[in-house]
Amino acid sequence: MIDDMDIDCGEVLDGVSIETKGKQIFDALLKVAAGERTKSEQLGYGDVEFVPWTIGATM
Repeated sequence: MIDDMDIDCGEVLDGVSIETKGKQIFDALLKVAAGERTKSEQLGYGDVEFVPWTIGATM
């Protein structure tokens, strides 16, 4: 899923420190907040697959 994953946190299991990974996540968050598109957005995913604020009754 590397084509759809912006950050691979599995690297922590290979020895990358949590502090280093946290900085990478924070830097990526700032870039996205500034307008950089995520890999999913670049691939055109996400418009209908994930809607955390579904309006109306759900079952």
